[in-house]
Amino acid sequence: MTIHPASDGPPYDSPARPPIRILLADDHALVRRGVRLILDREPDLTVVAEAGDGAEAVELARGHDVDLAVLDIAMPRLTGLQATRDLAALRPELRVLMLTMHDNEQYLFQALRAGACGYVLKSVADRDLVAACRAAMRDEPFLYPAAVTALIRNYLDRVRHGEEPGHVLTPREEEVLKLVAEGHSSKEIAEILFISVKTVQRHRANLLQKLGLRDRLELTRYAIRAGLIEP
Repeated sequence: MTIHPASDGPPYDSPARPPIRILLADDHALVRRGVRLILDREPDLTVVAEAGDGAEAVELARGHDVDLAVLDIAMPRLTGLQATRDLAALRPELRVLMLTMHDNEQYLFQALRAGACGYVLKSVADRDLVAACRAAMRDEPFLYPAAVTALIRNYLDRVRHGEEPGHVLTPREEEVLKLVAEGHSSKEIAEILFISVKTVQRHRANLLQKLGLRDRLELTRYAIRAGLIEP
């Protein structure tokens, strides 16, 4: 199961939007070639830069106009995790996907903490990578099934140890957060709650500020941790 709810605006595979510009980083040239073939055959995706390690990926991000970085975890000089942290500081608006052979909970959580918005296994890249790229650009998380299970288990472990998130939100804010995380647009939320779109947008801004979060993806992660929605 992937987590990528509906979103505002036309889809990223719509002709109404320009192609997603991708920075691809992997230390194996053959892997990069294969991944590039998967991405470049899609009309809404285009690889505009390639790197052989994490440090080169960060440097290329400085000089190229890119929307999304697809990074391998295990790379020389800087790992994908280190590069993700550097990219988050350098280009906060840049989305990052982890592409890895490691079905490993430790890497998964490190990637999410570093700022990655998705975790794709190389073994199923031909099936999942394109959808993950599109989801990332909609600020929606993309995880493979075992990763979703790991998130649930992590949440339950926190509850058992008394670390359940506190109720810092008003009932209305919780309602808005739940609907945002479920993928509803501001217009749809306004209609469901019988409030104006401006009021919805104000609630969303307040949620981001109150919770110290940056975007819809992080709101969704918070909603999962708080038990407001199921992964």
